[in-house]
Amino acid sequence: MTTDFSQGKVWKNIVFQAIPLTLAQLVQLLYNVVDRIYIGHLPEADNMALTGIGLTFPVITLIAAFTNLFGTGGTPLFSIARGGRNEEKAEKIMGNVFSLLAGASFFLFFFCYLFRRPILFLFGASEASYVYADEYLRIYLFGTLFSMTATGMNGFINAQGYPRMGMLTTVIGAILNLLLDPLFIFVLHMGVGGAALATVISQMVSAVWVFRFLTGSKAILRIKKECLRLEGKLVKEIMALGMSGFIVQATNAAVQIACNVTLQSYGGDLYVGIMTVINSVRELLSLPVMGITSGCQPILGFNYGAKKMKRVKEGIRFTALIGVGYTLLAWLFVMKFPHFLFAVFTDDITMVEAGNAALQIYFFGFCFMAFQFTGQCTFQSLGYAKRSIFFSLFRKVIIVVPLTLLLPVLGFGVNGVFLAEPVSNLIGGLACFLTMWFTVYRKLDEKEQEGSLSVIV
Repeated sequence: MTTDFSQGKVWKNIVFQAIPLTLAQLVQLLYNVVDRIYIGHLPEADNMALTGIGLTFPVITLIAAFTNLFGTGGTPLFSIARGGRNEEKAEKIMGNVFSLLAGASFFLFFFCYLFRRPILFLFGASEASYVYADEYLRIYLFGTLFSMTATGMNGFINAQGYPRMGMLTTVIGAILNLLLDPLFIFVLHMGVGGAALATVISQMVSAVWVFRFLTGSKAILRIKKECLRLEGKLVKEIMALGMSGFIVQATNAAVQIACNVTLQSYGGDLYVGIMTVINSVRELLSLPVMGITSGCQPILGFNYGAKKMKRVKEGIRFTALIGVGYTLLAWLFVMKFPHFLFAVFTDDITMVEAGNAALQIYFFGFCFMAFQFTGQCTFQSLGYAKRSIFFSLFRKVIIVVPLTLLLPVLGFGVNGVFLAEPVSNLIGGLACFLTMWFTVYRKLDEKEQEGSLSVIV
């Protein structure tokens, strides 16, 4: 398969990118999900260990937010520069992203480590659940540099047309995590702390893999010492485009905090643990549509830079159709087998029985999430930073957080927290997609004509 994305069938290019990216994201997710599965079955902890892990989600998500700010901001610019045959600029973008990720990781580590107790109680911890949350977080934070480097820089491997190598970044680390988790948790009796240690070691190995590839001879464009110096103009461009990804994750953290605090008030530690499982299921079931949208980004960006607007439109249509079709099937699966999905993460009967109804409410209308993903990835791939940022804020901050806080007060109780998600998917997803369709998609033909005229002139 060629790394020139202006050639060949668009859907094949997207699938070629999406399949290994989906597998890579699945393996990446296993870093955390496998931890939760093992921890959820700890016999001495009941459901409290899962609750403790759930309280660390906002911190972990905040780290992912800064990773997205630089990683997802840099890779579309990198693809556009490659499409425009400006390889010098592309390498500068990649070097600046690496420096930004490294600097942010040190700041986040020290801040979160020093203030982890007040942070966790602010996020909904009780005295009982704090013990498990602190045990996990104080070890996990030592892998901040490795996590941000491996995840944030891996996109530059994929954007150069090496999705299989990008997949290996997470496959190697995840396999190691799968092996170390039972060893540390059960054999060495390290419990929750063992799960965190296994994750840190695995992330370190993944980070080393990414760095070696991007500085080695196999990469088309490489990290170079002279490109590590930050350039103000590039940093602004990277952060402007990455702000959407940052806001997506930062607002996810805000939603997690609002959910945990509200659930602690209306349902106690049990329902904070239930939300931990629901978040895990959502992450797993969202992977294929995330893989498709991630796979289409370098294709959309490259063809946009190359003035191939018909190919851009074809890529948007394909991404939307596949995304909606898959999420419809996923929704039906959740409605049919909620008990099975919950039992994967815990054998606590009380949690499983209480969680089944919550899971079905949360996933109602899951297909509308695909519209949000398609609109967001199109805006981000083509450089429409402001629109991407707005719709990130609109769905989470303007819809989800207020509903999460308001619906329980209006008499829905804990169910109100779970109902906020499908409402936001419907309103936010359609608003994002329709805006993209009418303001970007339908105007791409005009841009192609403008590009043709400039070539003639």
